[in-house]
Amino acid sequence: MKKLENKVAVVTGGNSGIGLAAAKLFAQHGAKVAITGRNETTVIEAVSSIGNESIGLVSDVSDIKNIDAAYKKVADAFGKIDVLVVNAGVAIFTPLADFTEEMFDTTSDINFKGAFFSVQRALPYLNDGASIIITSSAVSNKALATASAYAATKAAVTSLARGLSAELLDRKIRVNVLSPGPIETPIFARNGATAEEVDGMKAYMADITPIKRIGNVEEIAEGFLYLASDDSKFMIGGDLVLDGGFSRF
Repeated sequence: MKKLENKVAVVTGGNSGIGLAAAKLFAQHGAKVAITGRNETTVIEAVSSIGNESIGLVSDVSDIKNIDAAYKKVADAFGKIDVLVVNAGVAIFTPLADFTEEMFDTTSDINFKGAFFSVQRALPYLNDGASIIITSSAVSNKALATASAYAATKAAVTSLARGLSAELLDRKIRVNVLSPGPIETPIFARNGATAEEVDGMKAYMADITPIKRIGNVEEIAEGFLYLASDDSKFMIGGDLVLDGGFSRF
């Protein structure tokens, strides 16, 4: 059974990692999918792998003009949006003493400001009864050295989902968050870490996760599908935690 047949889905940050996995699964379930990303090359590659006549848009969610332009292009191609996954994000893991204002602004502008305005600017393009899913993180519920700014932005969007849910009840638009734990994605290598450092970080994260492994993007994509479909129609302002017990023990 295809759970998103003839639905229109937008996934910001859908050019890699869990966003791409969610976009692929949505397409398999019949959705017309549009993804956004900041890197043109990876956006093109991602669209090719998603299939089902998906489209890709180069867009930076920290720039509100980019957000507006992206939604206009989606509307022109597919019509109004039924599923919006606000997934674009960055993770800068740096000791407090070395954390710069530029790092802080980048983290906040993409993870929090970008999420807020990705929802706000989508309002004219959303169908009533749409599902909005914001990617948070299990780190928002756990103390982790070097991740305080990142974790704070993820705690902020978890709170944001509750407030937005209250505001959008009259349109029957549901807003929920999905909080992954440590997942096998390219994010581990994005801060210039060596292969040895990346392997060490993955091993460490697996060790501190009760299930003793990190997750994979396909497992998280299933969570996005649940929140996108009518399977979760009684869930509003909630937080779906898929973290192998990372934040719970």
